[in-house]
Amino acid sequence: MPKPLPKSIDETQALLAKGEYVADRSLATSLFLSLAMQRPLFLEGEAGVGKTEIGKVVAQALGRELIRLQCYEGLDISQAAYEWNYSAQMIEIRLAEAAGEKDKGRLGSQIYSEKFLVKRPLARALEGDSPVLLIDELDRTDEPFEAYLLEVLSDWQITIPEIGTLRAKEPPVVVITSNRTREIHDAVKRRCFYHWVDYPDARRELEILRRKAPKAAEGLSREVVAFVQQLRKVDLFKLPGVAETIDWASCLAALDRVVLDPETVNNTLGVLLKYRDDLERIAGEEAERLVAEAKTAAAA
Repeated sequence: MPKPLPKSIDETQALLAKGEYVADRSLATSLFLSLAMQRPLFLEGEAGVGKTEIGKVVAQALGRELIRLQCYEGLDISQAAYEWNYSAQMIEIRLAEAAGEKDKGRLGSQIYSEKFLVKRPLARALEGDSPVLLIDELDRTDEPFEAYLLEVLSDWQITIPEIGTLRAKEPPVVVITSNRTREIHDAVKRRCFYHWVDYPDARRELEILRRKAPKAAEGLSREVVAFVQQLRKVDLFKLPGVAETIDWASCLAALDRVVLDPETVNNTLGVLLKYRDDLERIAGEEAERLVAEAKTAAAA
């Protein structure tokens, strides 16, 4: 059974915390308003800052089905909303012809029915008891797909020319994410509540590590956070996100490290940085400098 929606910002923040998601007040406020007013929540930010995780945590915390639409270039209606089961329709036509059915209008109404409709994530989200629809990385799709989304986000319905309109009895909880590889059209954003998910400050990132990488020693976690916070000030092609911080702390704990040292940092930089130019810039003396600064900051 779905759980009741939170009645305040504090309850929303506590709901996220139960799912091991450390949210700041502004994010909890945006989510609370989105849930209370049945409006989609549009989350934008760099990759790895925890946007997708919000949708997962909300579904788990509210006891609702999570329906995820992973976006990609070339995504169209047949993969996102619905398509017809053409093979089953052809079998139905052959059986009807064998039985002597000659009325084409009647035959058409038989094969274009919900029996032969294959519902994809958008159509499925309009059914059931208000599931959580996670439209992940919308910026990867083509602009025409955004236009198709407008009907869903505005009226909670999908028009299917052959049979009519699918409408939601109760609007789903919608979370949309974007890594901002391109701008999303204003028409989509206007139908949503918007929130920019930024990199966390050191205090919040340390709390995230305590929850997500509990095997890492406290001193190591402090130094990891201080190192990553300093690293994000460097001009890199791709700054490490929270996901990379968690992975790195877990890897260092698996190596039985309790503090940072330059050699280990150099050997494990590939967990934090994903581009060769970034690795070459940080490895060596720069890594040693950052380790020294991280130790000073962690001890403060």
